[in-house]
Amino acid sequence: MHYEKRSRLKKRLPARVKNPLVMPKEPNVTWSIDFVSDRIECGRQFRVLNIIDDACKIAVTQEISMSMPAKRVIKVLEKVIWLNGKPKNIRCDNGPEFIAQVFKDWCKGNEINIMYTQPGKPTQNGYIERFNGSYRRAVLDRYIFRNLSEVRELTEAWRNDYNEERPHEALDNMTPFEYREELIKRKEAV
Repeated sequence: MHYEKRSRLKKRLPARVKNPLVMPKEPNVTWSIDFVSDRIECGRQFRVLNIIDDACKIAVTQEISMSMPAKRVIKVLEKVIWLNGKPKNIRCDNGPEFIAQVFKDWCKGNEINIMYTQPGKPTQNGYIERFNGSYRRAVLDRYIFRNLSEVRELTEAWRNDYNEERPHEALDNMTPFEYREELIKRKEAV
């Protein structure tokens, strides 16, 4: 009996328009989201979903899991939206979680515009790429983790320091929380 190997159809991505990387003037205009990966001591890979607010560089959340399909990304977004308010835009790459129909439908149903970066152009999502690099150097490259609980504990401590303690030169030497409060005051003054 002869079996013919089926050729896999290439998934076609819609045309990606270059969206300029502009720092919004108020919180919850654009959130950038992306993943970083690492391994625990036994060799199992885990992923970290990083979400930041482009206006004030606040690390909105960092979700850590062995698996992060589109439905899990949606659950994380629903939780942080309930706590922080809804962004008008989400900037992301063309990862399978972000091009999944369930994710696109959820964004459309919640009136959130998806701003996809062009393939091979990580600089179009420069805020999250810089954040990912800082997180990788400070946490992922510094430690060998025995389990996900250790990753979560160290990540949460780092995120608190990043958001509340460490001034950022790009934010007029304020912490992201201080800068967000400043943006809110400016908006209310207008």
